[in-house]
Amino acid sequence: MTDTTSTVQAFGAGGDEPYARALRSDGRLRLTDPTRPGEVVTMDVGRWSAAADRVDVSLLEGADGPVIDLGCGPGRMLVAALRMGLPALGVDVSAEAVAIAQRSGGRAVQGSVFDPVPDEGRWDTALIIDGNIGIGGDPVALLSRAAQIVRTGGRVVVETNRDADADRTYTATVTDADGHASSAFPWAEVGLPALRAHAAAAGLTARQSWTDGGRHFCELVA
Repeated sequence: MTDTTSTVQAFGAGGDEPYARALRSDGRLRLTDPTRPGEVVTMDVGRWSAAADRVDVSLLEGADGPVIDLGCGPGRMLVAALRMGLPALGVDVSAEAVAIAQRSGGRAVQGSVFDPVPDEGRWDTALIIDGNIGIGGDPVALLSRAAQIVRTGGRVVVETNRDADADRTYTATVTDADGHASSAFPWAEVGLPALRAHAAAAGLTARQSWTDGGRHFCELVA
């Protein structure tokens, strides 16, 4: 699998590499949009590095086959899937995240979700959680890609923004607690109504949506 991060700027990469630093320290990151300086999204990397919680595990309970986590980070969902007897693969542009996932026992590859992935078109369930609907700054393109990755009738489980009205794309930067900043990268924030519209444009059908543990999800079907 080819890493295309040189052509597509990735979350938290470049500059002072704050995402890689946070992965090593279980720190927090601040996601900002220069056009909206008063609005900051705080991301707890320590939660991503911890074991999957009850809500995470529930996302896997509807899987009937192999699971692919798009933007897997340090791999908690991969480990959870394996414990449930589900084959799983993670894809992430971050070498640090992939290395952590592999050390945890997960199967992960470094690269862009927009490049070919192993067993493309055969995955039962694709996960786009932890804000990863923002990957690439184009939700329709990301969902279209997910539709190609899963099998016909496969599931795409998306975590949506807590702001139901969110539907914006922008150029973001990430900064850690020590002020280390990333290069700018394209990002998006999508609430449930907008996700349904983007999914339809990508050829996916919304089957159900729910809230659990203060997080919001939608299941799409290819």
